[in-house]
Amino acid sequence: MKIYGVGAAEGIGIGIAKVVKEQSVEVVKRAVSDTEAEVANFIEILELTKIETEEMSKSLERNASAKEAEILVGHIMLMSDPMLIDEMVNLIKNEKICAEYAIEGVCNQYAAVFASMDDELMQQRAADMRDIKNRLIKKILGLESNDLSTLPHGSILVAKDLTPSMTAGLNPENVFGIVTEFGGKTSHSAILARALEIPAVVGLSDLPQDIKDNTEILLDGESGEVIILPTEDEKKEYTGKKKKYDENKELLKKYLTLPSVSKDGKKVEIAGNIGSPEDVKKVIENGGEGIGLFRTEFLFMDRDCIPTEEEQFESYKQVGEAMNGKPVIIRTLDIGGDKEIPYMGIEQDENPFLGYRAIRLCLDRKDDIYIPQLRALLRASAFGNIKIMLPLITSIDEIREAKSLIKDIKAELDEKNIAYKKDIEVGIMVETAAASILADLFAKEVDFFSIGTNDLIQYTMSVDRCNVKVANLYSAFSPAVLRSIHRIITEGKKAKIMVGMCGEAAADPLLVPVLLAWGLDEFSMSASSILKSRRTVSLCDSKNLRTKADKVLEMETESEIREYLKKLAEELGC
Repeated sequence: MKIYGVGAAEGIGIGIAKVVKEQSVEVVKRAVSDTEAEVANFIEILELTKIETEEMSKSLERNASAKEAEILVGHIMLMSDPMLIDEMVNLIKNEKICAEYAIEGVCNQYAAVFASMDDELMQQRAADMRDIKNRLIKKILGLESNDLSTLPHGSILVAKDLTPSMTAGLNPENVFGIVTEFGGKTSHSAILARALEIPAVVGLSDLPQDIKDNTEILLDGESGEVIILPTEDEKKEYTGKKKKYDENKELLKKYLTLPSVSKDGKKVEIAGNIGSPEDVKKVIENGGEGIGLFRTEFLFMDRDCIPTEEEQFESYKQVGEAMNGKPVIIRTLDIGGDKEIPYMGIEQDENPFLGYRAIRLCLDRKDDIYIPQLRALLRASAFGNIKIMLPLITSIDEIREAKSLIKDIKAELDEKNIAYKKDIEVGIMVETAAASILADLFAKEVDFFSIGTNDLIQYTMSVDRCNVKVANLYSAFSPAVLRSIHRIITEGKKAKIMVGMCGEAAADPLLVPVLLAWGLDEFSMSASSILKSRRTVSLCDSKNLRTKADKVLEMETESEIREYLKKLAEELGC
């Protein structure tokens, strides 16, 4: 039986099913007379859960990296949130109810707020909150949680869904694959599966409910194919696929020390996207030639006040020094009403992605947010090849106002004899329809473009990338999106500025040849995709590909383009 879901972590899985059945927990509103004892028990369980989570985080850091361990650090921070704890404690005391009922109510309320946000990162917080809720309630009720660390060698984990805490406990030596009914590619569980290098297929709406332990299963974590009770021919086919995948993985290691150069000698830069200074290690380990996107909003989250200029300076300096002269593009704060950060005092927007966020927010709050960040960036530029990137630009006035601020801060630093990179580059993230249309004008004002395809697709196609009902419209292969990307690159090249890309499309093996042929200078992606993309570049002749790449501009449908590029990739051996 063949079924298809979302390929969430690449690799070929061959093994036997181990079915995880989550114990249903029924929480009943129970009155308590001794509220002090109930609160004391709740605090004890909370502290115990935090300690366990810290141990899981350390284990995950050993098996994966600090970046992935931060997901569980985020759980600890949520469990340490005084507002969250106070709400639970007050409910127990004021309503004289049991701790589990208070946990259920408060966590569900927070999860609902997170889930309603038009931001993938915040939506993952909803899953994190539900995970925390279930763990706390089970401990209070004395129920055991599933221990997945003891799964036998050759297991294919089958579940309705996997929480981050469950995934973090997996032993990658024994688990050969993950199959779930729910979940998406950007879920924290999917991120952890990729970090642990466990093939995973999620979102299998047709996953049979009666799968039993020890059922043979095959899965392809890239295509999203899952085969239950495979035939001998299918087993033989997958054994061959696994052998080829393992050989290719080994082959990629040789690209660690090779430059990113096409067959015809075109040199490009393959860089990494990061969210914190700790992520730099993975980029360096995978041969990254720079940082194409440092998302600074992560410095502002999971805390109760705006990070000081000094705190920001140290983070930016750390990244600049670690990259040892290689370019580091740091995006100024891209945050707004879609992210729940109480201390920022930002009102919830009805339509956050079209509202008060990113450059709009920063230019409106220069004194407490933007000037300290820009000053920290300029000071850090004395310690590395740092470049400043402005997000969500839709007008030339925004660029000029930000540049004017930078000029004033430079003058201030000069007066105080504080070092900074005098010729620091200032560029923009091209991620809106307005920026694409005005690319010719913007290119005269900035030092570089970085195409943010995740938002560019969303804005160009008027589609919410988090809404499953319209998910089919969210595609980098859309004719409108590719025409927009082509225009941005073309106008950047005319103005002789660097044009890069930091969205997921930058690592898509079907798109890399086209982007290379159109003249893209820099491809920035997750660290795990760097070597694969470098190999793809090495197989391409950018000059000979130009005519073939331009053909997509004449095509009318997404499916036509996708099929055409699949055949082109096969020709190139990508």
